[in-house]
Amino acid sequence: MKADIEWVEKLEDGVKRKIRITFPGKTLMKWQTKRSDEEMWDYDTPPSQEDWDNIVEKVDILYHRRRQPYHRLELVKKLRAKANA
Repeated sequence: MKADIEWVEKLEDGVKRKIRITFPGKTLMKWQTKRSDEEMWDYDTPPSQEDWDNIVEKVDILYHRRRQPYHRLELVKKLRAKANA
């Protein structure tokens, strides 16, 4: 499976956290995280508000670089609004 969007951030406790977003279908988004001090990927923890903001920003940047289609940007914004409701 190709990782469509992936980045690493450093948490306050100094541990690195890798975030991976994949789009297995036109209306689906798969969210995965992995801390450097853990061996397994976490598929169950929902994204925080800050995570959603980062996802929207990254998909928007990739859309403007023509590396993501517009329907994915719309999907991410719709899922963020649904998660915040």
